[in-house]
Amino acid sequence: MAGSNFVDYVKIFARSGHGGAGSAHFRREKFVAFGGPDGGDGGRGGSIILQGDRQYWTLIHLKYQRHQFAEDGGNGSGARSTGKDAKDIVIPVPLGTVARNAETGEIVGEVTEEGERLVLLKGGRGGLGNWHFRSATNQTPRYAQPGEEGAEGAFILELKVLADVGLVGFPNAGKSTLLSVVSAAKPKIADYAFTTLEPNLGIVEVHDHKSFVMADIPGIIEGAHEGRGLGTRFLRHIERNSVLLFMIPADSDDLRRDYDILLGELTQYNPELLDKQRLLAVTKCDLLDDELIGQMRGQLPEGVPTVFISSVSGLNIRQLKEMLWEALQH
Repeated sequence: MAGSNFVDYVKIFARSGHGGAGSAHFRREKFVAFGGPDGGDGGRGGSIILQGDRQYWTLIHLKYQRHQFAEDGGNGSGARSTGKDAKDIVIPVPLGTVARNAETGEIVGEVTEEGERLVLLKGGRGGLGNWHFRSATNQTPRYAQPGEEGAEGAFILELKVLADVGLVGFPNAGKSTLLSVVSAAKPKIADYAFTTLEPNLGIVEVHDHKSFVMADIPGIIEGAHEGRGLGTRFLRHIERNSVLLFMIPADSDDLRRDYDILLGELTQYNPELLDKQRLLAVTKCDLLDDELIGQMRGQLPEGVPTVFISSVSGLNIRQLKEMLWEALQH
């Protein structure tokens, strides 16, 4: 998004360092005419490593540092001196970052915990000096190993937001309003579609110092799994949520049909999302009376715990938080 600081997809090119060459040196001193081999080993090349850092929420710092090249290890020298190991390049990334090979699409690994490290490319090993090759039959080896070459490759880094509860709904379903009411998050709110263009996270306190993380993510439209609207850029972020809270406004023409459309988009994107717990919140209910709510209960999808809420009046907000907390305990 133009002007946005939230970057959840970036492609980088990385190269690890070569290992230093071993030395083929012989000991030479004033009163030692024919000293033996004393060539030292080469140093290790620098590796390229991702490290989880909860201080980061986005990959924007890599948008302008797409080339990451580590240094080569130092060469060995006489007196069995080992070459200097090169410094690793450690790249801080937000928790929830997935790395995949840009050419094959294969997942290299993911970083989900603070301080967790993922080695993208290992530095080359240093070559052995000639001191290692001496033997009873060859006391003056005149060769040493060259350093091992480093590796290079292009990688795609994707961020999948880590949250306990993900809000699922069409644009303008009241997701941002709910998040602003139940947490200290201040997402942009307006009465038109696609106000939310990037995920917002909020910490929701339940009671007794218990809390969970809720993510307000851009709304779904039909065809999102094909990339329409904000499409798969949004759907990627709900893969990590433990519980999915579906949100459909009370003025919907058909609650069950809208729920089925939302569920269908998730299923076509990733069938594993069906394994997650689902709850339904019917939003914007502040103008409904008990009779209308009773009639709407007949339209509800079966087997999905449902609550009628209003973020404006506070209707059943406490009950919703309790239901989400209970769902997270299972």
